[in-house]
Amino acid sequence: MSGRARLTLCAVAATLMASCALLPLVTPATWLLQAAVLLAIQSGVGAAARRVPLARPLTVAAQALVTLVLLTLLFAREQALVGLVPGPEAFRHFGDLFRTGADDVGRYAIPAPLSDGIRLMVIGSVLVIGLAVDTLAVTYRNAAPAGLPLLALYSVAAGLSTGATDWLWFLVAAAGYLMLLLAEGRERLSQWGRVFGGGPRAPGAQPGPVAPVRTGRRIGMAALGVALVVPLLPLPAIQGGLLDGTGTGVGAGNGSGGTISAVNPLVSLRDSLNVDEDRTVLTLRTNTSGVSDMYLRIVSLDDFDGTTWKPAKRHIVAVPDEFPSPTGLGPGVKRTEITTRIAAAPGYAQDWLPMPYPPSGVQIKGNWRYEPVGMTLVGDHGQNTSGKTYQVKSLDVQPTAEQLASAPEAPGSVRSTYTKVPDSLPPVVAQQAREITKGATSDYQKAVALQDYFAVTGGFEYDTEVEVGSGTNAIARFLRDKQGFCVHFSFAMAAMARTLGIPARVAVGFAPGTTQADGSVAVGLKDAHAWPELYFEGVGWTRFEPTPTRGSTPTYTLPDTSGQAVPDLPQASRSADAAPSAQPSSSTSCSAQDKKLEGCAQALPLDEAQQGGGGPRWYAIAGWTLLGAAALAVPLLPMLWRLRRRAVRLASAQHSSSVPSGSPPPGRRGDGGGTGGADGRRPDEARPGVLLDVPPAEAGAAAAGHVLAVWRELTDTAWDYGIEPNEALTPRRAAERIVRIGEMDETVGRSVRRVAGAVEQVLFAPEPRAEAGLADDVRAVRAALRDRVSWTTRVRAVVAPRSAIRAVWDLSDRWTATKASWAARLTSLPRRPSGHHQSS
Repeated sequence: MSGRARLTLCAVAATLMASCALLPLVTPATWLLQAAVLLAIQSGVGAAARRVPLARPLTVAAQALVTLVLLTLLFAREQALVGLVPGPEAFRHFGDLFRTGADDVGRYAIPAPLSDGIRLMVIGSVLVIGLAVDTLAVTYRNAAPAGLPLLALYSVAAGLSTGATDWLWFLVAAAGYLMLLLAEGRERLSQWGRVFGGGPRAPGAQPGPVAPVRTGRRIGMAALGVALVVPLLPLPAIQGGLLDGTGTGVGAGNGSGGTISAVNPLVSLRDSLNVDEDRTVLTLRTNTSGVSDMYLRIVSLDDFDGTTWKPAKRHIVAVPDEFPSPTGLGPGVKRTEITTRIAAAPGYAQDWLPMPYPPSGVQIKGNWRYEPVGMTLVGDHGQNTSGKTYQVKSLDVQPTAEQLASAPEAPGSVRSTYTKVPDSLPPVVAQQAREITKGATSDYQKAVALQDYFAVTGGFEYDTEVEVGSGTNAIARFLRDKQGFCVHFSFAMAAMARTLGIPARVAVGFAPGTTQADGSVAVGLKDAHAWPELYFEGVGWTRFEPTPTRGSTPTYTLPDTSGQAVPDLPQASRSADAAPSAQPSSSTSCSAQDKKLEGCAQALPLDEAQQGGGGPRWYAIAGWTLLGAAALAVPLLPMLWRLRRRAVRLASAQHSSSVPSGSPPPGRRGDGGGTGGADGRRPDEARPGVLLDVPPAEAGAAAAGHVLAVWRELTDTAWDYGIEPNEALTPRRAAERIVRIGEMDETVGRSVRRVAGAVEQVLFAPEPRAEAGLADDVRAVRAALRDRVSWTTRVRAVVAPRSAIRAVWDLSDRWTATKASWAARLTSLPRRPSGHHQSS
């Protein structure tokens, strides 16, 4: 094996060994096998390009192009032209996969499931790193800087993982890099000749170049030993989402559990409420008349750290056929099972499934997982709600005020989890909660007092322009300013309830929507909402509504339900109009025209990937189309160049027989290629029309150029079919060599010799005579060569002809000639005579 081939293999191995550091982050590990195959193809293309040889930038460009085609074949085959050439749709699909992968990275704990987005990110990163390593170490023959991309790959993986075996992956990655350095060192040593390595250690042994290699190994082992000590030092770690390695697995779609760590879904709530035009994102039909209480719950926020509420990390399982009974719900509470059919707009891409609470069963297609504590469904492997229609069975729980007031104390596990209040919470929050609930004798009365304080008696104003707020003083500031929207009200009431020992959490979803004329309910973007849920043993998690002018007040929180006067409490909100619409919501379905006019929307949380309005511009479409056409044309350039060159050469031969005899060309090349005729053109570029109405001497020179062009076509054709040219031979000997290697019969052999004889005539004869039918001779030779080779060689001779490398050589020669010409012109510029001064 040559030194360059050994170096290529070591570059591939080093990249794969560094990639092993990603194994603890994603499961299953099948992506590594796919990456290894694609990396081998990428490196093989580089090795073939270097063997041609192509220029270094062209080698890197060829590898990058093949890498793009491979990724297209693996991830965007349906969106690409003929399954290989990436166009605008394929690049859009890549963007969608990257966004999905980024969302999955933030959502899942370690190890994350191998979703399409994460798989593209992982395999794409390995291929990019592999291309960088191959370029530096093999193409540019400098292995030392190749450690930087390898270090970047390992560092990212090490920063995400918190496992106890991280040192092992470092050892594997470092060993791969050292192997790459040693392979480069051995190749360099082999080019120096024999290296003195000391005397032989045993009788009869030959000294060899072992001392430098042995020294390099010792240095490498010492460096590894020092580096392994560094991870033992107390260094800071990164936490959160995929960065938080709990190591219990994720929802991999096999029904065996896992965990999910969700990002805060309240990030875009205020933006949803402040849109200029409300748009329908969900349309539902239900068999209950209590539409004003139809809240659609997405997820619950039960982790309070003093600055914000967020979903806790939960185990997820396969979606059960029938959901278990809600936690804490006893048999004595009235309940009714209702059925709701929900249709999500095509533009509403939500990871969680909006459902009435508590759900008892869901019928939906796709990859969904169930989180038992919050009784929520979350998309798996990039699944979301866009365009989905599903059916939910849920319980309409109707407790009485007496049942809530007489509820026993919550179990210890519930109280310990849902009454946690961080020490950073300002004391004024607990103090004001005690003042508001002074005189209340039960948790229920305290909860109602808090709700009435925020919604009715406290003087609070609903204002969506107020910032969400962050920091430990956010709730205290809201209690002081008394302005905010649902986030502030729900956060403050839940925090106060916890200070009073009442288990509390915050729910995120949609308030009741608008009833349409056809009986359906349209849920709009402005219906995005947050509300507190408090736990009462025997009833379970119970909704409260502290936000004024939003949602509907639960009947079990009213002081008297017998028809007596009650305070003016918030009623059901209307998302689009105050009165029912005469027509169904126009945003329920989304046409192509609606998408252009931004008629399709999402609600909480907003999917930024869908926010670009108006569709792609014409120049973007044109640009992507040109890029796709270029990606398709670049691999075909050798074939197109070769076909064109053959046509020009053979067409010129048709006219060579009519040329009068004349003097030989003024310039000759010993390699049989010629330098050109009297017109200054290269013989390969001779055109048929140059022989008309010219003097005999010029016509003879042009005829010589045509003959030499035909000879070059014959030798290039033989080269394409595996017979490499030997330009040190005379035309006659070169012809005999082609006949012998090509195993040609006598008829075809005469054609080869006739072309060689014509070349000798124009090069050496005092008065060369014209030869007719040279183009037919070359065609006969080409047919004979094609018949004797395999079909793979035939395809290569057409699609990737070896002689196409002459195009690169021609460009190099012309560039050299151009530089020499300009240098000569600059040298010949007149200079100012010595002592001469410009007159004033």
